[in-house]
Amino acid sequence: MAAYGLYTHIASNKFRSMLLLAGLFLLIYVLVFAGALVAEVVLNSDASLNYYLTRASRDLIAAFPYATIIAALWIVIAYFFHQNMIDAVTGGESVTRQQQPRLYNLLENLCISRGITMPKLKVMDSPALNAFATGLNQRQYSITVTSGLLQALNDQEIEAVLGHELTHIRNGDVQLMVIAMIIAGVVGFFGELFFRTFTNLSWNSTGSDWSSSSSSSSSSSSSSSDRGKGGGAVMAIIIAVVLILLAWLLSQVIKLALSRSRELLADAGSVELTKNPDAMITALRKIENRGELPGATSAVMELCVDNPREGFADLFATHPSVDRRVKALVQFAGGRDPGPLALPSDTADEPESEESATEQLQPPVPRGPWSDASEPAGVPGARSGPLDGPWGPHR
Repeated sequence: MAAYGLYTHIASNKFRSMLLLAGLFLLIYVLVFAGALVAEVVLNSDASLNYYLTRASRDLIAAFPYATIIAALWIVIAYFFHQNMIDAVTGGESVTRQQQPRLYNLLENLCISRGITMPKLKVMDSPALNAFATGLNQRQYSITVTSGLLQALNDQEIEAVLGHELTHIRNGDVQLMVIAMIIAGVVGFFGELFFRTFTNLSWNSTGSDWSSSSSSSSSSSSSSSDRGKGGGAVMAIIIAVVLILLAWLLSQVIKLALSRSRELLADAGSVELTKNPDAMITALRKIENRGELPGATSAVMELCVDNPREGFADLFATHPSVDRRVKALVQFAGGRDPGPLALPSDTADEPESEESATEQLQPPVPRGPWSDASEPAGVPGARSGPLDGPWGPHR
């Protein structure tokens, strides 16, 4: 689907995202098949690889409705309780206009200007500079900002951040990302469960069976066929492990693909709401490398304006780099990039030199153009005698 302009890019992105989400859901059945392979090997370690694959396929068909129901139930539970879980992790608390008039008014004005239903507003007590939106329907939508963000950003920059989060809500990004994280959580949970089951049970049970099978087959004329059956069990286990690892890896890649593409669109949406690309750029520059939320899970960080966590060679970074996002705003929105910005808090804890400390303890006495008196040693600018003016010394 070709995309021209912001809104067609949003529609195209939604279409691709639904395909990715469907692929993410299919990974659950890949894990069920891998688990069935492990179970068949544990139950019968003397069969051929074809036998294991056939039996695992039948098990998958039998388990298909149950796996679907469990996954759907997981989504339903998260639908109603995910906000409570996020608030428990982050410590975000709802605020009113009386508690946060500045923040509340900025968000309300944005919503009124575009006819958007105002989401709930939450503040998280943290020195980090970040914000995120959550919710799966109009009654659940909320925007959470940190107290550090409120202190470090001016009104225009906070408005740009709020516009970024409102765009996530308008575009349906919040629902999609929450569901994607839920399904990815299912994949990760069952993947770890199957892997632990495999390591704890498979090697112990099959190892003894293989050893007994090999000892008995050494004195039998059918030793080659027995070894072939034992090899089938090994191959089935290897296939199961590869499928589990592949499902987990693909779930992370799909989740990252969903997140990265949407951050750029949310930046553009913020500019479309506020008409101020420079505010979005300076907000990103101030947030850059200052957004790590202490104690927050990776799932929460993936919802934030910026996620400073990065993997190998930026492969597993959930957000585009700030440089890339700023470059896009400069190129397509006409903004100006001031470059990396330093905040007062960056130097607040730096130790002062002895000279600067001495100067602060003993500030210099102002000198006028008429003074030629010598200064006492160690006290710059101090007078030892009367001040001289243009008409003589002052007594």
